[in-house]
Amino acid sequence: MTDAAVADRVHVRAPGKINLFFEVGDVQDDGYHDVASAYQAVSLYEDMWATPADDFTIRVSGTVDVSGVPADDRNLALRAARMLAQRAGYEGGVHLEIVKHVPVAGGMGGGSADAAAALVACDLLWGTDLGMQELQRLAARLGADVPFALMGGTAIGTGRGDQLSQALAKGRFDWVLLTSEDEGLSTPEVYSHLDRMRADRAPDIAPPRRTPAVEPGVLQALRAGDAAALSVRVRNDLQPAALSLRPALREALELGERSGALAGLVSGSGPTLAFLAEGPEAALELQVTLAAAGYPALHVHGPVAGARAL
Repeated sequence: MTDAAVADRVHVRAPGKINLFFEVGDVQDDGYHDVASAYQAVSLYEDMWATPADDFTIRVSGTVDVSGVPADDRNLALRAARMLAQRAGYEGGVHLEIVKHVPVAGGMGGGSADAAAALVACDLLWGTDLGMQELQRLAARLGADVPFALMGGTAIGTGRGDQLSQALAKGRFDWVLLTSEDEGLSTPEVYSHLDRMRADRAPDIAPPRRTPAVEPGVLQALRAGDAAALSVRVRNDLQPAALSLRPALREALELGERSGALAGLVSGSGPTLAFLAEGPEAALELQVTLAAAGYPALHVHGPVAGARAL
């Protein structure tokens, strides 16, 4: 490996995700939870440009509020770049330019998408050619959602959510996302709040007495491309905790469900809400209704490809 970069500039795009099914097991001795998730990558993207540099630097802008995104080694994308350089024995650096469109701390894996984009971009920029299997291994060290941002499409995640297997999803699923203009929700805080709620013995949110698993009906609906069938199976065990921490979300969730959505749920740890629509026209009508009520709504579809160079 030499310090000479293979390319002068690389542009990579990586998608945000929704968890259309998310089952959370009981807290383990190490403080983590086993989960079972059905991920779907959707057409809301992070854009990254990587250029050669002597050091590792980053600049973040976007169409969403990025004031809380760190521009130092706390940034997951910069950590991904350093990890790849160390693994490949590359002695140079990189400047990462990120334009974010996925809400920050919105439960859609925007930071994980940035990390996945950095792995793909630096691998191409430096000509390290590690291959997808090794990039996936590095991604798993960065966080549970990073391997899926690399993979894209639709997948089932187990363990910490990073043990992935691709799931067949026929056709297209249309979603309306209601993003929050308020401060995002901390994923660790939502999990901790769920644990407290469960400890208070709320019967409707008790953890499963088995290893978490995605319900077969979810997989059947995805394989059939049947949005109506999927709508009765979507679920997020983190939703009660997210709604408890952000009560205003409940009103928006109920509005979307009254306004034609097949189903609505909190995306990941929130506060983004995801509404499943019957098709593109129904999604557009729902988007207009929510926007008229003062909510920032976006129409996206899935599944889409994972992190890739443009």
